[in-house]
Amino acid sequence: MTAWSWIWSGSGNPRSLRNRWSKILRLLKAYGISTVEGDRYSGQFAQELFRKCGISYRIAERPKSELYLDLLPLLNSGKVELLDNPRLINQLCRLERRTSRGGKDSIDHAPGAHDDVCNSVAGCLWMAAQRQRKKLWFFSGDSAFGMEQQPPQRPRRARSI
Repeated sequence: MTAWSWIWSGSGNPRSLRNRWSKILRLLKAYGISTVEGDRYSGQFAQELFRKCGISYRIAERPKSELYLDLLPLLNSGKVELLDNPRLINQLCRLERRTSRGGKDSIDHAPGAHDDVCNSVAGCLWMAAQRQRKKLWFFSGDSAFGMEQQPPQRPRRARSI
């Protein structure tokens, strides 16, 4: 969940953390969001913080490795376009695919690397592809991005022959 990682990035100063947490809560309330979905990264800590503020925190259905595997066909088919966000692109390009002895693929970041933004984007795009929602929101830094259920048609480019 990008919003969560954004709270903890930067200074570990308690005042800075409170300010970041306040911004996230204001964004959630401004858009009428009462439920967030995230991973098990921080155990009960994140869930408890959201619960104290009246926001329900659901554990994501799918592990991030499966989200990354599901993201590839969405991108290759042209059903989705990524934001031109250097941090997102960098994290996606640095993901590593490993195959276990049993033949199961797993995708994750390298040791010491990060995947908070691409994990959030992969999760949001998977949710949008699986669920019929009027609007799906995700957060990156100070911005909130919405994804319409059916995005407007882009004008077709003229092809030269």
